[in-house]
Amino acid sequence: MHHHSHDNIDWDTRLRQLRDEDGLTATQTRRIAETLVAGDACHSVIDVGSGAGGAAAAFAATLPGGTVTLVDSAPELLAEAERHATEHAASGVEVRGVRADAADEELGAAVGSADLVFSSLVVHHLPDQLAGLRRLAELVRPGGRLVVVESGLWAHVLPWDVGVGEPGLEERLLAARHSWFRRMRAEMPGTVRLPVGWSTALRQAGLGDVESWSYLVDWPAPVTGSVRDIVLRRLEWLREAAVEECSADDLAALDQLLDERGPHYAGRRDDLYYLAAHSVFVGRKPT
Repeated sequence: MHHHSHDNIDWDTRLRQLRDEDGLTATQTRRIAETLVAGDACHSVIDVGSGAGGAAAAFAATLPGGTVTLVDSAPELLAEAERHATEHAASGVEVRGVRADAADEELGAAVGSADLVFSSLVVHHLPDQLAGLRRLAELVRPGGRLVVVESGLWAHVLPWDVGVGEPGLEERLLAARHSWFRRMRAEMPGTVRLPVGWSTALRQAGLGDVESWSYLVDWPAPVTGSVRDIVLRRLEWLREAAVEECSADDLAALDQLLDERGPHYAGRRDDLYYLAAHSVFVGRKPT
């Protein structure tokens, strides 16, 4: 039986989905944690928007003693993420959870400070992204670093021609999602545009020694198990924008791919894959 919170979110299902997504990038996340912790005096990490706790668990396993703080606004999710990170923590590493919102001006008072502040795929959701980066930078101790991970190239999961509709369906679905996202941000209360790249934004937030790199998330065809589930959920996610942004023909083609009883159901294909690029941006707080 699934647990539903007061906001009617099925957190059992949501948690499983987030854990699947953590598994998709687990190897890369562990390498990022090892890279950031190695060769620097890092004994405390704050993970803002910790989700299911995948990144926090990687830092907890890597730190040479110290504290990992998970920050999320959903109490059900936070409790499970904290438990997950604690299970993976190395000896001498304390894990704690703090319920707080990255958009809250009082974030610093609730969370405290750390040598390294990490936030993955969170800042682009904030109404004022630059103000959000400045808020995150306030959590960084002098000489410490802020690390922001954002999408470099959106994921692709379908072959060019899927056999229904016109070829190039996924490109049109992605264009529709971009259009939806642009409209969503324009209509968001208190929205402020960020007309610069993330590296420049980190510098504008008062950080120096800014650097960045990208990594691939590459699961070749045929995908199975949780990766296959992620691909199918991604098609459902693309459909949300397709309803308003795509042609009737493209929407009909996508519906055939999502129809479990139909002959073109994507879940029975052996040519689905998952390929994306994520970018890591790092800035250091002046001493």
